[in-house]
Amino acid sequence: MRILVVEDSSPTRLLLERSLTSAGFDVTFASRVATGRRHAVSEAYDAIVLDIMLPDGSGLELCRELRSEGVRAPILFLTARGDVEDRIAGLDAGGDDYLKKPFALAELQARLRALGRRGGMAPPSRIRGATTSIDFTARRLERSGTEVALTAREWGLLELLASRTGRVVPRDEVLETLWGEVTEAASESLGVIMSRLRRKLGDAAGDPVVSTVRGAGYRFEPRR
Repeated sequence: MRILVVEDSSPTRLLLERSLTSAGFDVTFASRVATGRRHAVSEAYDAIVLDIMLPDGSGLELCRELRSEGVRAPILFLTARGDVEDRIAGLDAGGDDYLKKPFALAELQARLRALGRRGGMAPPSRIRGATTSIDFTARRLERSGTEVALTAREWGLLELLASRTGRVVPRDEVLETLWGEVTEAASESLGVIMSRLRRKLGDAAGDPVVSTVRGAGYRFEPRR
């Protein structure tokens, strides 16, 4: 796997270099937002490890910029802050996972491998229904020619389900992937976001639909 690590701490970079290289990862390092952005947009990586507090800006803002520029590599945030609000901010910025410092190097390696496997499953670039058009590259949803705004979490949910079109995605997998935990609070949040997403997709015949498979999970079907 090719990994980009954006981290300003020299001791942490040295530790990660030894650990990830010995585990077989091909690692590129950057210590600033500007350098990390240049690497991320000019090269293809299987995953990006991104510190939130950087000397020339915020890792959250860098993540948002990379997503707006079409960088689809999974992003794992490293931070000394691990409150629920901080994790939500990272995921809403377009991140895929969150690891609090200090962390076990073996766990980081395992999370990167998991992100690499997940990154290999991408949604189609575009889906057209009777009245609905979804452009996953531009992150643009239109119904009857009018753009419908989706939040970052709604896009994450739609992309995950669309990457397995026609297949059931277990509920716990959705929670682990998008919330990083299987808890009652996360499950309630998923229920709210799923309801909003279905409403935004519409219910016209011939348009994409997300169905609930009782006791199993969810299935995205491009037409019905």
